[in-house]
Amino acid sequence: MLTSDPANTMVLFGLAKEYEKAGDDAKLIETLEKYLAAADDEGNAYGMLARAYERAKESDKARQAFQRGVEVASAHGHPGMAEEYRAILASEYQITAKR
Repeated sequence: MLTSDPANTMVLFGLAKEYEKAGDDAKLIETLEKYLAAADDEGNAYGMLARAYERAKESDKARQAFQRGVEVASAHGHPGMAEEYRAILASEYQITAKR
């Protein structure tokens, strides 16, 4: 499916979930970056990406992904998700994200 339509965001997100289940963080990061470049994600993918960056020992990129996740989740009306990411930023990165 992805071969015939490489920009299909539903397929990219599904593939990312499979890489997440398989524990393949390199492929997960690569796929989520492609997905986020093409999709209007509502926040979930940013949390997935942030955790994958953490496991890959890329804490600056993880922090940035959580911060972007706060912005996107808030913009899409997901205050619970935004608050979850704010809490992670505060407890794990000692950063207070804007509300």
